[in-house]
Formats: sequence, structure tokens, C-alpha cells
Amino acid sequence: MASKGQKYKKCSPELKEKILKEYIGGKSSTTLEKQYGISQCTIRMWLFNFKHGRVGGKKGRQKSKNLTLEDYKERYEILKKYQAFLQARREKK
Repeated sequence: MASKGQKYKKCSPELKEKILKEYIGGKSSTTLEKQYGISQCTIRMWLFNFKHGRVGGKKGRQKSKNLTLEDYKERYEILKKYQAFLQARREKK
């Protein structure tokens, strides 16, 4: 668990790429941890993000681009239906 005021070590993308290549090449995460001072969990998370196409390890939902007015109207209608559903569910109890 993180401590209050804990500082995180930031690594350059080049260093991450180098470490991942060594890991994929056969070096163990324990060896890389000792060599670079980066935890095994961090190395595994970088690998997971790399395999799933996440650049920079960004988490969360990707933002939609180029949405039209129709897209927003459709989303609004979906939200209205969901709110009606939740209201009916509350009244049912």
C-alpha cells in the first residue's frame, strides 16, 4: 500500500521498452527487479498493458472522438430509459 507523500519513480518509455524486451527475451522479473530497481509487479503490469495495446498504461474508458449530435441524442435517450428503469425498480420495492 502506498504511504502518504510517497514519491513514485518515473521511467522513460525507452527504459520500459528495454526492460520488456529483456523480460520477453527470457530474463526473470526477479533479475530485472534487482538490476533496475523496479518491482516485479510493475514490470508485469507494463507487460499486461503492452499486450492489451494500452499506451502509457492509461486506465479507464477511452474518450470518444468526433461524436455527432445524433450520437449525443442516442446516449441521452439511453440514460433516460435507464433512469426510468431504476425509478420503477425503486417503486416496486
